[in-house]
Amino acid sequence: MVQVDRVALRGLRARGHHGVLPHEREEGQDFVVDLVLGLDTRPAAADDDLGKTVHYGVVAEEVMDVVRGEPVDLIETLAERIADRCLEHDVVREVEVVVHKPQAPITVPFDDVTITITRSRV
Repeated sequence: MVQVDRVALRGLRARGHHGVLPHEREEGQDFVVDLVLGLDTRPAAADDDLGKTVHYGVVAEEVMDVVRGEPVDLIETLAERIADRCLEHDVVREVEVVVHKPQAPITVPFDDVTITITRSRV
């Protein structure tokens, strides 16, 4: 059985210009991203070697680049792009991505809108 440990990053924030409405594209809004990276941390722990695990600081920067990058209509698409970026790291076997859109254009009171996806190499 393959061991899968979890490294979590919560509350990553960046301004993006995603959405289907013109004002979302023009003005932009804040997005919040939570990640749970699935990987085997035993090799890194055994040798105390950062090169054998995922550098979560690098992942955080890459994910924020995706959020700040090319606009998309749907947060589903944004979540997929984030997951793809995380899986580019060889040691990451799976990833759970939650994209929060707390300023979504909804006409009733609300706290948050999220999409949660899980992707893996398999």
